Amino acid sequence: MSALWTSLDAQAATGGQLRGASWSANGVSIDTRTLQAGDLFVALSDVRDGHDFVVDALTKGAAAALVSRVPTGVSSDAPLLIVDDVLAALSDLGKAGRARTEAKVIAITGSAGKTSTKEMLRHVLTGQGRTHAAEASYNNHWGVPLTLARMPADTEFAIIEIGMSHPGEIAPLSLLARPHIAIVTTVAPAHLESFDDIEGIAREKSAIFQGLEPGGVAIFNADLPASKLLRTAALAHAKTLWGFGVSDKAEIVADQIILDEATSIVRGHIKSVPKAQPFLFKIGAPGRHFAMNALAAMIAARSAGADWDIAACDIAGWQPPKGRGTRETLPLDPVEDLTIELIDDAFNANPASMAAAFEVLVAIPPRDGVGRIGKGRRIAILGDMLELGPEEAAHHAALADHPVMQFIHRVDCVGSRMKALFEALPQEKRGRWTATAEDMVSHAHHLVDAGDVVLVKGSKGSKVSLVVDALRKLGNARGKTRQKDAV
Repeated sequence: MSALWTSLDAQAATGGQLRGASWSANGVSIDTRTLQAGDLFVALSDVRDGHDFVVDALTKGAAAALVSRVPTGVSSDAPLLIVDDVLAALSDLGKAGRARTEAKVIAITGSAGKTSTKEMLRHVLTGQGRTHAAEASYNNHWGVPLTLARMPADTEFAIIEIGMSHPGEIAPLSLLARPHIAIVTTVAPAHLESFDDIEGIAREKSAIFQGLEPGGVAIFNADLPASKLLRTAALAHAKTLWGFGVSDKAEIVADQIILDEATSIVRGHIKSVPKAQPFLFKIGAPGRHFAMNALAAMIAARSAGADWDIAACDIAGWQPPKGRGTRETLPLDPVEDLTIELIDDAFNANPASMAAAFEVLVAIPPRDGVGRIGKGRRIAILGDMLELGPEEAAHHAALADHPVMQFIHRVDCVGSRMKALFEALPQEKRGRWTATAEDMVSHAHHLVDAGDVVLVKGSKGSKVSLVVDALRKLGNARGKTRQKDAV
């Protein structure tokens, strides 16, 4: 296998100064905890200064380190690539990585669904060519160049996730990625602290089209209030436009979406001349939002040259990434067949993704007659939605009015912002409210009963993933109690 980067290639890309012996790197790392022998260690400065970890990286077998100064304790013959600015050099490395490949590049942004759509594309494209995508949500000012710098030169399909927190972030990253295909999954209230209104968010999301290569393809949600703005922006930069959705304004249309407890079935058509092309495919997870993301993924795969029929077969085996709607059966008792169904969606949240998660929850039937209570319930344990701006209380309270809320038996709320929802709920649906996730964890054994279906969702900063961990431990804790009693 040829090296990902040689010392001379990296020097040419960054304009840096080489020190020590020549080297070849098989990977690029920014974290010594996950660094593999043979990686180029990039000493980024964020919460911690990466230069403080260069010695550790070299000790663990790093091929070299990309630095802006010689760190203390580094030997005089250590392999270093010294640059003026490490982050800028990483961007240069990403730019060079993008320039040397002939891959079809797909870039994705949106207020929700970026990572799920990225993973759908990875799933369906891997069987049709050498596919490269970040293993995590590396979608910011260092994540995008890192993903590009890690891309092998012989890649055939590349999927780049692009996110934002403030205005002006998406266009530079899209121009760096130079996609052939660009996707906007949706536009929804998220990061409103940094924008005047949702139209401002839509304009920022539409900036992904600015990086399109000549003859590029723009794919966007056609069912939104902001869809006209997205279409106008796409027309300015793309040769081909694909609106997806359920409305007659879409070019790839879902005529029917059928949800059951394990899958989503999408039946629709692609508008074409002389006649429409019908399609039918199944996704290995329930959720209207997953079905919509799959429309974008499928038309992107076809636009990249993949075979539609093969992709339609493969997408049936796709599962959501951990923390983004993953479903699992958890034992509450290791001896008796007492379980709950858990939907782990604790990685991110905004009003749109909350609504989508509620629909998944109500699609899964609870089991009656197996628990202490006797009747299985649908339970939502919800953490704060962050960065929603001055109207955050109203956005939280409005969740109580979602049409499917009538099918959710109880809602437990975590955080100061979620208290607005708790107070807006009818009394019979109120479970517990706690100020922190740690407080809710202390009540974990009272929250659920066998036969329940439980959704845990919130922004990452709400730390409701701690509740997920606590629920996973319930069966183990009860097993240990039984063993102790037996002794």
